[in-house]
Amino acid sequence: MDSLITAAARALAAGDALGALNRVALRDDAPALALRGIAMAQLGDLVRAKTLLRRAARAFGPKEALARARCVVAEAEIALVSRDLAWPAKSLDVARATLDEHGDQLNAAHARHLAVRRLLLIGRLDDAEHALAALDPAPLPPASLAAHELVVAGIAMRRLRTQTARAALTRAAHAARQAGIAALAAEVESASLVLATPAARLIARGEERPLLLEEVEALLASEALVVDACRHIVRGAGTVVSLAGRPVLFTLARALGEAWPGDVSRDTLVARAFGAKLADESHRGRLRVEIGRLRTMLRPLADVRATKRGFALLPHGTHEVVVLARPVEEQHAAVLAFLADGESWSSSALALALDASQRTVQRALDSLAAAGKVQSFGRGRARRWLSSPVPGFTTTLLLPAPLANG
Repeated sequence: MDSLITAAARALAAGDALGALNRVALRDDAPALALRGIAMAQLGDLVRAKTLLRRAARAFGPKEALARARCVVAEAEIALVSRDLAWPAKSLDVARATLDEHGDQLNAAHARHLAVRRLLLIGRLDDAEHALAALDPAPLPPASLAAHELVVAGIAMRRLRTQTARAALTRAAHAARQAGIAALAAEVESASLVLATPAARLIARGEERPLLLEEVEALLASEALVVDACRHIVRGAGTVVSLAGRPVLFTLARALGEAWPGDVSRDTLVARAFGAKLADESHRGRLRVEIGRLRTMLRPLADVRATKRGFALLPHGTHEVVVLARPVEEQHAAVLAFLADGESWSSSALALALDASQRTVQRALDSLAAAGKVQSFGRGRARRWLSSPVPGFTTTLLLPAPLANG
């Protein structure tokens, strides 16, 4: 490797993309193409970066498997940043195996981190934790260690383990300072803001207030009966009843939870559950059926008691009922939550992350665009969607995640 390539590589490792380009911008040999691609990625020109890396991979000879594997890992990182979640994950696995085989443990660890970040992004937390547990962070240099701790913190926040997340972010900040990379330090600072920003709303006894993530964690660990509108479950005393597939039942449960310790009139329940402005006898009959179903579902946690004017929730073994509500009440809140990360998403990537059909996601995006909440650029397969962050709130609890077992 010649001196210019070595100097450019060192500049990239220090986060100096322009310095790297100054050394190899006019060269078209394979190592220079690879370094130019990484530099362009650091500068934000992901399309050009991807093109350069693919040219570099083709330019490396058949005996240069290690160099080609490094190009694949770099391209995988660009795919992750550009939210190209359909990028073939198996290619990254093959590249990682090649790096391990040739003793390039640093880039092999980087490839594993990319795989974990992708799993985290699409909500596969169990798989992400399992993959991360196989990584030993001890030998990593400061920049890679900071990236590792950011992944640890990301999983912990989605699991509502705020102490674990806070400790990981502290270690990440220390590693970022050691690395001396401003962009990495900014990323750690941005991630840390999630813990200091309201993540949900607490509704209890006719009042509501914002909650931080650590307060949500404490609430879910308390003895209170929680009607969780973030995951459409009712939980208490270690028991979880999911109403995610029963929207009418959850609407009734939430109305009863918000009114506790009082009751809710039959007319109000009919209006909220069925959208009827005036309740006739058929609506009242349907309400009796649905209340019976809700009473059966909630039997381990509470009773639904009939009153003179309606129904009331009577919890077992606790003297507190609260509703945990989303920070923003949006029909397409989960879509907005992903877009709020500031990156550009394709509808296919959102569909994969949300485990929904692409057509369903496209309808949601069209609706949000009509309301001026998202915007797109590009056409066809190149079309991407953007949104501004939700002001004053973190969208952590809007993202699909198995809170029930967290």
